[in-house]
Amino acid sequence: MADVLCSEQFGSGAARGCRAAPDGSLQWEAWGRRWWGFSGAFTAKPGGRDGGGGVAPGTASPPFSRLLAVFLPQGFPDSVSPDYLPYQLWDSVQAFASSLSGSLATHAVLLGIGVGDAKASVSAATATWLVKDSTGMLGRIVFAWWMGSKMDCNAKQWRLFADILNDIAMFLEIMAPILPFCFTITVCISNLAKCLVGVAGGATRAALTMHQARRNNMADVSAKDGSQETLVNLAGLLVSLLMLPLVSDSPSLSLGCFFFLTALHIYANYRAVRALVIETLNEQRLWLVLRHFLQRGEVLGPTSANQMEPLWTGFWSSVSLSLGAPLHHVTSSVSELQQLVEGHQEPYLLRWDQSRNQVQVVLSQMAGPKAILRAATHGLVLGALRGDGPLPEELEELRNQAQAGPEKESWVVVRETHQVLDKLFPKFLKGLQDAGWSTEKHQLEVDEWRATWLLCPEKKVL
Repeated sequence: MADVLCSEQFGSGAARGCRAAPDGSLQWEAWGRRWWGFSGAFTAKPGGRDGGGGVAPGTASPPFSRLLAVFLPQGFPDSVSPDYLPYQLWDSVQAFASSLSGSLATHAVLLGIGVGDAKASVSAATATWLVKDSTGMLGRIVFAWWMGSKMDCNAKQWRLFADILNDIAMFLEIMAPILPFCFTITVCISNLAKCLVGVAGGATRAALTMHQARRNNMADVSAKDGSQETLVNLAGLLVSLLMLPLVSDSPSLSLGCFFFLTALHIYANYRAVRALVIETLNEQRLWLVLRHFLQRGEVLGPTSANQMEPLWTGFWSSVSLSLGAPLHHVTSSVSELQQLVEGHQEPYLLRWDQSRNQVQVVLSQMAGPKAILRAATHGLVLGALRGDGPLPEELEELRNQAQAGPEKESWVVVRETHQVLDKLFPKFLKGLQDAGWSTEKHQLEVDEWRATWLLCPEKKVL
């Protein structure tokens, strides 16, 4: 038999080979034949290229493969992060439960404004609806201004918060007809909560899409996520058409169904968010990894750190860390500025308030991602001096000095930790890179203030 001259494959699907035919033409292996000894995950073969119209060897049948191609990003699974499939599966479960709960809530609101009641006033119902929508619009603007920049840093926690708040909003809508004397206030509060959900959910969805897209394919990942959500909502709509006639006449049964669906919704959301493995460091993940490194000399990988990351409470470490603080808040005299500058050449200045365990970091114009990462690490190390647990020998000595009394000035401890980090941080940074963390970017919350100072020697750019 003639030797294989070449081969081809589509995405991560199995390859097929090509041999020379007796007439000199290329003779391709048929799709579906295991000649290559490799069977990849499903990827549909592009139709019309060879007239075969099949799929890669050992994969799903053509109709099923084409159906999946409608809902999965092109190049799946190689074009998305490894946690894409478990997250999307649980996300679909929560969306289905939320769709059914939403139909119960919508039924209650329509009942409350008088749909089906001949005595109800159209103008009163319209006024209620307009007030409800106006309240939500104003809340959306204020919440986006107040919290918009924080959602990138803690996307998982805000995603979970948004879905729980959505359940609370729907519960208020279901209870609104039972409390007719405060119906308008109840639905306004509910719609306000839903608008906050829209801001938090949309912002965190965008952040998670950036994480999932691995081939600069954010648009494709986002579009396919929309298709999946539409399919789930369509299924929820069909089930709602069957469910509502059965429960609409019984408030207790409606509440029972709502509580069951809410429990399923929260559980599926928790599993979806817990399935995420984000390789960039926010303050909480950095604190978990750093604490493990200081105590055991090892760097946690992204999978372990993401599994340990708190989702319900404890978003941050015990130290209050402010990155990008304004210089005029940190120092008010030349002597204080000299204390902050001397003893190091890093492109940041750090002030530590021991009594409040508060760290303020002033960033230079030259501070890049690695310098910001070191500044955050420096601040968290200072926080560790106020806590318990084993530390490296040089830091243990500093902790004993810092806890001995106020004689040890904070700026002296900061200067000495600069010297410790000169040796410690390169090892930590290399450990992060070897463990699979992305150090070229981060999800630390950094304000926009930058400064320059003339009292320091040659500055170092990271």
